[in-house]
Amino acid sequence: MKFGWTADKRALHKWRMLQSLALAGILFSTPGSAGGISGVDVQGDRVVVRFDDRVEGASAFLLDAPRRIALDIDGAQMGRARFSPGNGAIAAVRQGQISDGTARVVLDLAAPATLGDPQIAADGKSLSFSIRGVTDSRFRTELGRGRTRFDAPANMAARPQKRLHSITVPIPASARGIALPPIEGSHDGARPLVVIDAGHGGHDPGAINKDNGKREKDVTLAIAQAIRDQLVKGGRVRVALTRDDDRFLVLQERFGIARKLGADLFISIHADAAENTDAHGATVYTLSETASDREAARLAARENKADIINGVNLGGQSGDVSSILIDLTQRESLNISSSFARLLQREASPYVPFRSAYHRFASLMVLKAPDTPSILFETGYISNEADSAFLSSREGQQKIAHGVARAIEVHFARKLALTGMAAGG
Repeated sequence: MKFGWTADKRALHKWRMLQSLALAGILFSTPGSAGGISGVDVQGDRVVVRFDDRVEGASAFLLDAPRRIALDIDGAQMGRARFSPGNGAIAAVRQGQISDGTARVVLDLAAPATLGDPQIAADGKSLSFSIRGVTDSRFRTELGRGRTRFDAPANMAARPQKRLHSITVPIPASARGIALPPIEGSHDGARPLVVIDAGHGGHDPGAINKDNGKREKDVTLAIAQAIRDQLVKGGRVRVALTRDDDRFLVLQERFGIARKLGADLFISIHADAAENTDAHGATVYTLSETASDREAARLAARENKADIINGVNLGGQSGDVSSILIDLTQRESLNISSSFARLLQREASPYVPFRSAYHRFASLMVLKAPDTPSILFETGYISNEADSAFLSSREGQQKIAHGVARAIEVHFARKLALTGMAAGG
């Protein structure tokens, strides 16, 4: 039967309506006219976005289903932009205010295309770029590359106010941004991407077994590598590791890597610890604003402190995470995360011993990517003699990898089946 909508279609329709409303400015508005968007002109394959005043910088990324190019413009305010249609590559233009200082322009594409040669004018009052038609396969590949940033010309920088007194201190060279890890496995950009995060690392050893000296950071890295190898062998998904050696990453960098790569699933691998050495078994955590019990609260406190070294907070919420659509996207991500947590226990339990209350909730920073389904997998208790031996052994690591890989493949097979059903009506 083709009449009527399924629950999935109704949810998708509601989601798209909420996005459109938000981008149209109905759900929110911000005062001010500085850098207001005054027009969007399409001339051949060239697009020019014009502003009332200069802007500070911009970034762009692709979206699918439907195909779109999203532009986030720093120092801009949404306005009543006029859309001048061109060669039909762009079907529609929408805009919204995602924060006080950042406007978003969304270009609905009539056919798969990418953005090229972005340039902000010297006066900062326009942004121009080309629209390049591509194949479906190339579009999906570019989709996986995540966000591209481009800055305003240096001569637009505001001059500092003259001060009567000043202190000069030497400042070290700017640190280079963290390099994105390689994506392994299938070369098909349409295949789902899973990012595996080995918890702790570098100067942060994580939990340590007091009797045998086993460290959480070593165990999690070995398990993450085993999961990667199993997924690459299966060939059904693409996979990347946040770290493939003994290095320290702040929590925002961990889920930030997943977001920049456009991951479809993020799994952070850990090994639990407790004062009671009899505690054993695996647990899956998904995000909750309030911890589900005291143990989850203690875990949240311990993991979140990984960004605080010698009293200095190395983290800090990124601007992307504070997007105006965070509530909508995070709600959807939480539902998918919880569904995967149940699936992981079902598929991995023949290989990995789980606690009876295997699914718990905690306000863990590493799970707070709003648009990436995420779980934290406590693979067992490193403080327990039997669990520690299992987690440290090659056999145990292979069993964990096999169970996790089974859950991942079933998860994406389900997703593909649901997408096919929705497309078929």
